Amino acid sequence: MASGLNKKVLCFIDEYGTAGAGDLYLGGVLVLAREAGRVDKCFSDLLEPSANEIHAAALDDSYLQSLLQRFWAAVPRGRLVLVNQKIPARGGEPPVLYAHAVIETVKIGLKRFQQDVLGRDTIGNVDLITDVNHHNDHPAFEAEIGKARRNDGRFRAVNRVSRLDSSASRLLQLADVVAYSRKWIVGAELNATGLRERYGIQIP
Repeated sequence: MASGLNKKVLCFIDEYGTAGAGDLYLGGVLVLAREAGRVDKCFSDLLEPSANEIHAAALDDSYLQSLLQRFWAAVPRGRLVLVNQKIPARGGEPPVLYAHAVIETVKIGLKRFQQDVLGRDTIGNVDLITDVNHHNDHPAFEAEIGKARRNDGRFRAVNRVSRLDSSASRLLQLADVVAYSRKWIVGAELNATGLRERYGIQIP
């Protein structure tokens, strides 16, 4: 893959849990913009034609595990990164906690994307897409994200932050499932190695 920095990277982030109310788990789906349609189709083709928005917490674990395993088997290798980041419970203002969780997860995801997809030490031109909620629509969230875009290492690669209703994006829904997958480790049904081998989900 050529080393130019003009290759746009899309980073989709969703969460399992609530900032300020115990442990928080964030799921990230990172893909080159030019590959996003293909990856979206791989996921969408596995869903029933009548499927509406996918909410992991409302679905059976065995169904989600089968869905993720079939998706990982179908998606082209070396085209995307799936990452799950645990953010331990912390004190503070929930929008700020959520911002810090997003920043940590994006930086980890971008590092893995550099290694696994781009094969280089630099990255730029990143669009961050999150599922709109009452934390990331808060001025304190905006302030922390803005500060990180100016000063925080790898996060400075983020050019734009967008908030979408997850019903508009299958890849945000996939990020939701990736975030939720940590429940299987918390419940001792699976370990980190199994999560990666079966579903391609990396745990830092």
